[in-house]
Amino acid sequence: MKEQESIDYERIAAAISYLNENAKHQPSLAEVADAVHLSPSHFQRLFVEWSGVSPKKFLQYLNIEHAKKLLKCEQATLLEATYEIGLSSTSRLHDLFISIEGMTPGEFKNGGEGLAINYSFASSPFGKLIAASTVKGICYVAFDNDEGRALINLTAHFPHAKFRLQTDKLQQNALRIFNQEWRSLDAIKLHLKGTQFQLKVWASLLKIPFGNLTTYGSIAEDLDNPKAARAVGTAIGNNPVAFLIPCHRVIQANGSFGGYMWGTTRKSAIIAWESSALCREKN
Repeated sequence: MKEQESIDYERIAAAISYLNENAKHQPSLAEVADAVHLSPSHFQRLFVEWSGVSPKKFLQYLNIEHAKKLLKCEQATLLEATYEIGLSSTSRLHDLFISIEGMTPGEFKNGGEGLAINYSFASSPFGKLIAASTVKGICYVAFDNDEGRALINLTAHFPHAKFRLQTDKLQQNALRIFNQEWRSLDAIKLHLKGTQFQLKVWASLLKIPFGNLTTYGSIAEDLDNPKAARAVGTAIGNNPVAFLIPCHRVIQANGSFGGYMWGTTRKSAIIAWESSALCREKN
């Protein structure tokens, strides 16, 4: 992935923050551009290159009413499994190609003792990230512009594992998903450290189609435990694999996007980016 994507995202993220903070005043293109220190024409061009749509159109995807519409329209089928060959929508292949394998009880209990983990840093449309993998699959992905801090957080997740700075095929394949290279992707295998309940929640997240949203309560119902919405929220908050396990697609029942481990602005950006990509595909 190009380094320029991360640089562009920082400008886009600043613009999204400005828009969220000033939404009531409906700022003009010139006002938003000025807030991120660009000319209106340059900002418009940069935004379209990054998101595929105009800032005005993108704002519609950030709107709470758009989120409510998605919840209302998709609720009936949102959590139905889509594991069928020949799906008509290429974006739904995101669900088809990702599967989870839990670590052994020993690996879980001992903090990854005996595991050899490769890790690397990469750029994405949503900033820099760290990706890590075992021989069985991707075990960790996190957005972070600070490589030192990102590595500290990774090693804290697997305190007894052995780490090596190395980009491998598992990482390269998984990160191609940001470029929406759906048809050329190999199956993405995840090798995760989590409780049985966490693994069930994360597996349920994989059923949420690209560009769609659901609620914590709906995830709990999918697990046949409708009273467990709070526990579901905790498990979602502990998701160790950003974007690939789409915890960003879970929002509050009132349409508010809510919190996100890697920042609320990034969550807003991802949700709207997916909506714009899906809209372009349908058109």
